[in-house]
Amino acid sequence: MHYLALLERKPGGFDHARPLENWQLPECFALLRRRLEAEHGGPGTREFIRVLRLLESYRLPQLTDAVEYALDIDVIDPNGIRVVVEYRSQAPVELFSLDGRPELARVRVEATDVSAYQSLLMEDR
Repeated sequence: MHYLALLERKPGGFDHARPLENWQLPECFALLRRRLEAEHGGPGTREFIRVLRLLESYRLPQLTDAVEYALDIDVIDPNGIRVVVEYRSQAPVELFSLDGRPELARVRVEATDVSAYQSLLMEDR
């Protein structure tokens, strides 16, 4: 993976990089590269390498899932793909259980009367 950092600075060597010679990536990566290069030309290869560098932090199945999803929603920007993979790798927030906390079960919070905020809109006029 450290070789990708060097290639990001010199993306012209990507297709001839011996360490990546037998690297088998899922088809979605080839599609992403084609789209990046079609949209950005030469800099598209650098953008593709930026996506591959996400493998420094995420496993291939995670990144593959994010790239497939990003392509489905027409996002090909490396930062957009990074956001997708980060979001999908986060654990969902657990609900706070009141089990074993009877004192909290008795707490009641009144519903907010949102009509009170209407007066704020009237002051602007």
